[in-house]
Amino acid sequence: MSSAAYHEAIAEFIRVNAKPPDKFSHQPRLYHLATALAEGEPFDDDVLYAAAWMHDLGVFIGHRPEGPEQLARWDHIAYVRQKGPALLQSLGFPQEKIPAVLEVIDTHLPSGKPQSFEGVLLRDADILEQLGAVGILRLVSKTGRDTRFIRFNDALRALQKNAETLPARLLLPKARELAQGRIQLMKAFLDAAHEEAGGIEF
Repeated sequence: MSSAAYHEAIAEFIRVNAKPPDKFSHQPRLYHLATALAEGEPFDDDVLYAAAWMHDLGVFIGHRPEGPEQLARWDHIAYVRQKGPALLQSLGFPQEKIPAVLEVIDTHLPSGKPQSFEGVLLRDADILEQLGAVGILRLVSKTGRDTRFIRFNDALRALQKNAETLPARLLLPKARELAQGRIQLMKAFLDAAHEEAGGIEF
């Protein structure tokens, strides 16, 4: 099977399984952003592609528990590590590259320490996805449907924390450069939200 064929199969699988549906657009954005961060340096496109598209499988409805207590303890990365190998094989992905995909997924969180260039690319891209206009949209949309964000104030606090702490975790110069405009936008949004609220909690 050609790489184009299994890339398409992976994307289609995620398109069907990404629930709620707004979670689907994160994957193509993340892959595009990660490849741009490479700035022409060589990387394994298969590994980066599969990791970008599969990394959040465990957060989709139908793949995660629904009870609040179970969800609070849920390890969505462990879920991908368990389900990912057989799933990728069934979609035609090269078996010998699966361990590299899992390593990239394992280390994609801000706390992660990637061991490969593909891992650095995905981790920095995923941090950037939590900043700027996209970061605001993704986080605020969780209000009322995620146990961490009951009211808008919860989302605003999380956005403030992201703006203050995530940029320092970026590893690539290109990622740090892209983060600057996103941080400025977030700060302007947060200032405007608090000003318009007039001291009344959201």
